[in-house]
Amino acid sequence: MERFIERGLFASRWLMAPMYIGLVGALLILMFKFLQGLAEFALHALTASESEVVLALLSLIDLTLAGNLLLIVVFSGYENFVSKIDVGDHEDQPDWKGKVDFAGLKLKLIASIVAISGIHLLKIFMDIPKYTDRDIMWMTIIHVVFVGSGVFLALMDRIHVQHEAEGPAIGGH
Repeated sequence: MERFIERGLFASRWLMAPMYIGLVGALLILMFKFLQGLAEFALHALTASESEVVLALLSLIDLTLAGNLLLIVVFSGYENFVSKIDVGDHEDQPDWKGKVDFAGLKLKLIASIVAISGIHLLKIFMDIPKYTDRDIMWMTIIHVVFVGSGVFLALMDRIHVQHEAEGPAIGGH
């Protein structure tokens, strides 16, 4: 009975596979939005002001970072929780594939979120008359919370790694 339950629990990891496939679908939608934004940028680039060009570029960078974030989640999530991705020794596979554990995934995620948030905040600062002081204050606070969360996650992981390196405490506690 125990073996049957454990095999069932282990097999349940495959329930995550459709979610990762769904994220690949979301990546396709994101690519469509990127191409749409690029086309609009190309059509209006010659008549746009310098700040409009910078804002359009920041939007494209924002979408690119979101796409990178999706790929990180798909690759490392699938490999950490479902199954190894076997593409042989394909020359184009990312160096980090198969090497990002859950702690590394958390740090990559928060770093991507901070970068996306920072670009969003920069876009707001480039077009500041459109926003109220209250909006700017809250967006800045949210960004600072993301940055602080990233710092705290990194510190917690560093403390955990140091604790693991020290080994068990004397007396087994």
